[in-house]
This record gives sequence, structure tokens and C-alpha cells, in this order.
Amino acid sequence: MSAAAALLVAAALAGCGTTTYFAGRVLPPSGLANRVLIAVQNPSPASGGTLGFVDAYYDIRYKYNSTNTAPAFSISGYSGSLPISIQNMPEEQMGAIYGYGDGSLTFVNYATEAITGNASGLPGLSSSIFTTRSEAYTFAANLGSHLFTVLDKNAGVNYSFNLPNVYRVSVNPGGSVALAFVQNSNYVFYPRKLTSAQTIAFSGGPNTWPTAAVDCEPYNQPAWCLFQAQSPDHTDATGNYYGAPLTFDRPVKAVFSADGGTAYILNCGPECGGTTASVSSMPVAPMIFLIGQQSGLLPTQSALNGNTIAIPGGASNALVDSSTMYVVGQQPQQVQGQTLFAGNLTVVTLPAGAATAMTAAAPISISDGAPGAVSRMIEADDNTLWIGMTKCTNGVRAATGLTYGCLTMVNTSTNTPTLLPYIGDATGIAAVTGLHKVYTAEGGQVYIYSTVDGSAKDNQYVTVTGTAYDVAYMDGLTDANNTVY
Repeated sequence: MSAAAALLVAAALAGCGTTTYFAGRVLPPSGLANRVLIAVQNPSPASGGTLGFVDAYYDIRYKYNSTNTAPAFSISGYSGSLPISIQNMPEEQMGAIYGYGDGSLTFVNYATEAITGNASGLPGLSSSIFTTRSEAYTFAANLGSHLFTVLDKNAGVNYSFNLPNVYRVSVNPGGSVALAFVQNSNYVFYPRKLTSAQTIAFSGGPNTWPTAAVDCEPYNQPAWCLFQAQSPDHTDATGNYYGAPLTFDRPVKAVFSADGGTAYILNCGPECGGTTASVSSMPVAPMIFLIGQQSGLLPTQSALNGNTIAIPGGASNALVDSSTMYVVGQQPQQVQGQTLFAGNLTVVTLPAGAATAMTAAAPISISDGAPGAVSRMIEADDNTLWIGMTKCTNGVRAATGLTYGCLTMVNTSTNTPTLLPYIGDATGIAAVTGLHKVYTAEGGQVYIYSTVDGSAKDNQYVTVTGTAYDVAYMDGLTDANNTVY
């Protein structure tokens, strides 16, 4: 029996007393087996945000066969303001919702359909935030305060490192590597926990810290240090390698190989004021933040350059599927005397062994978007890849009279794109796997599309009051069913 079929059978058995369904998950209080979570901003004058969810099997926000006056489904206990992103973790039956209005990171238990608490210790608003699947660590970039923050839940402590203009963070799926990216910079940074012996060795302040460390916290008894990725040219007195800083080209994000051993750094290039858009691969093992688990060395600059491939279409977001990486970006073009940006998808074939290298196909034209912005990307049924952009009305397509929209469906079997009609910024996409549909948040409202042909489905019973900003399929089969990572 397929996983999707198992979900449907479980839903049918719910009325017969069965309380679990696919993968041993608990049937939630709503009794629904196919739920899409919706982050809604300003649902009323008295509330800055709410988390509603809908039955994605019937595409309704109320119980089947109930009246439209019945209470809509919602997550109990949520009080965050202006929820802007959902980090969806269906394997853990958990979601992490960031509220940009108050800087809150709220954890939701999908099994109970209620919040379990908020992360504490975040220093103001975060421009990028990620929690590990275990909830043991949360990493946040605070552009306004120039801080990179580590919340260590198990130890009950949090540390904020000084890193001017830090604005994005990427964490590997295993939750052992975190990379920090600085706006308008060509460098990459990563944190590491220290052993007791290292804490003692580095307790004399900056003059005793590892050479590659840009900050250590606490100042006089450091438990963590933030390192700059450097070429391993030398070794300091405490055994840490250091050298010339590894230089990228406006790096903005990292995605990771299927086996977790490689980080693919996305170099935004001209889209972000740099020179050449590209992807650089480097090993994650030297950057693991867990004590005693680091191994190997970072590459030299020459080796890094040899493991970098140009992406002429632009590189500001990507998604890895086995041996294929889908890279999305914006390419600057001169149109009517001004610089505008054109959206592209580049299919990159990843190495199959030590003797092979990355190869990139020709760019595929997709929705235009805001330069440097991290788009939404997710794979769905029927071999489709869905890409959401913001500010697509400011791109080359709109300026030159071509068909434009902020949402693109790509058939990955043929690499054929289909641009959906413009209805506003596409800020959220949820793949309702097994049911051949996706939910989107576009222009502040919820929409539904068929993955078979991209046609719009009836959305009148899932629309919300307020501004729908993100959506997530709570009952996805894996944590890959997520657009924020």
C-alpha cells in the first residue's frame, strides 16, 4: 500500500476507533489526515496573527458536511504577531512559526494541534531563523542588531555573536552544521561548541581565541565560537587550522547533498552586486558544531575554485533531489535603459563520484522576482517543481509585455515551465502529496492548483480573513515537504 493510500485508509478507519495512521502518527483532534497549515496576518483588528488549517482532502476549512457557520480549524494557543514563515517538520509532527511582528518563534505540535511553547533568548527581530529537527538548537540572524544567535536548548543557554550585517542562516538537515551569511559580503561563517579544555585555553579574551574566530561567547569563558571559513594553511597553538579567508561571490545560502556530507554554497553574484553567479561545494565535516565530531579540513581557495560552477541564470535559491540540484536565480538585463531582472531555473547534475564534477544545463526562463530574494521552492506530485517569487511585476517579462506571474510550475521530466497567471506575490507553497494538488499563498490569499496540468481548483472554502502569508502540508511524508530550510 502506498503512503498516500495509507493516509486515506486511516481517515476511513478513524470512525471505527483507530487512533493512529501513516508511520504511527497520532490521529489529531480534528480527525483530519490531510491538513494544510496557513499562517495568517492581521485576521482581525484585535489580533496580529493566527494559525488556521484546512482539510486538504475536501478543500474546506470546516468539518465535512458542517455548515459554514461552524468554527474553522485553528491551532490552539497561538498568539504571535505577523507570522511570516512555517518551518514544516511533518516527520517530527512539528512546525516552527516565525512571527515578524514580535520576533516570536512558536513551536506547534501537529498531533495535538496546539502550540508547545516559544523559543526564548532571541534578541529582537530575525531576518532568518532555523531550528533543528530535535529542537535542541535554534540559529538566527539579526540584521538590525548585527547578531548571529545560537539557542542551545539542552544546555539552557543562548549566545549572540557580533557579526555585522549578518542576514541569513542555513542549517543542514541533520542539525549539525549552521552557516551564517553576511549581506554584501564574500565570506561565510559557522559556529562551533568548545570542549572544557578549549574553554580554559580561550578564557583570556580575544588574544587567546582561535585565529579564525571572529567572536567567542561568553567573552571570558567561551562555550561557543563563531569562525570564518578559512583556507587550512596554518595551525595555531591550540590546534585550529587557519589561513586566508575563503572568498565566494556574494554567498546567500547553502543547501546540502542527499548524504549530508557536502554543502552547496549559492553565490548570488551580479544579482546581489557581485561578479559571477555560481555554486561552490565544500565538505561539512570540518564545520560540524558538535564537540568532537569535526573531521577533515576545509578546502584551499584553489580547491574551492575548482569545485565551483558558474550559473549564468542566477543563483539565490536551490533544492536538491538525489543527484540533481535545481537552482533558481535572477539574471540582470538592460531593458529600456534600466537594469531589470529575469528569472531562471538551472538544472545542475551533481557528482556521482570523486572523479566527476557538477555540470549545469542551459537556464530555463521562469517567473521574474526580486533580486537576491530567497524564493519558495517545493517538489510535488506528477514530477512537478513549484517556484514562487515576489515582486515579479518589476521584472523583464512585465516590462516587455510578455506573460508574467509570480508562480511557476515546472515539469521536471521535460524541464518545461508553465507560468501561472499573476495574482500577487507568491509567498508560500505546500505540496499536498498523493492528492495531486498544491496550496499557495499569493497576494495574501489561499489558492489551490492541480499538479496534473497547473489548472486552478475551487478555493472558495479555504479562503481566509486577513493576509495569508505562508502555507505548509502538516501531513507530508517527509521533512522535505517544506519551502523554508
